[in-house]
Amino acid sequence: MDWTHYRFRSLWILAAPPDDVYAALADPERYPRWWPQVREVTRVDEVKGVIRIRSVLPYDLVLTAREVRRDRAAGVLEIAMTGDMDGWARWTITADGTDDGPGTRAQYDQEVHVTKPLLRRFAVPGRPVFRANHALMMRAGRRGLAAHLRGNREAV
Repeated sequence: MDWTHYRFRSLWILAAPPDDVYAALADPERYPRWWPQVREVTRVDEVKGVIRIRSVLPYDLVLTAREVRRDRAAGVLEIAMTGDMDGWARWTITADGTDDGPGTRAQYDQEVHVTKPLLRRFAVPGRPVFRANHALMMRAGRRGLAAHLRGNREAV
């Protein structure tokens, strides 16, 4: 087993129309406004940017993300990433309406190899902690996006 290899899947159910969720997720430069662990996003060019992330554990991850797929009709946003982690991440956005109104299912899939020396050094004993750190980050992101989307609807 490669202890530096991770696969993550998160599912966010949001009480907002799919177009609104897609638009928010397709605008990574604004992530720091609603996702506390995304500390900084700096656009390099039309399809590439540098992202600095820090969750509960006392270290930053710095990644260069390159857009691989942006398909509004299919509800897919995908990036390739290099830096402290190498791999890819993908959002898949689909309608998930209820009797209460429009809703959205945002599924996040990620597969990476950790390259940051500190995380590689602690790959075996730290694995459960790193996975929990990721889960906390994703939970905070879902809450932040839900609040951001509510605020956008209230402003209209």
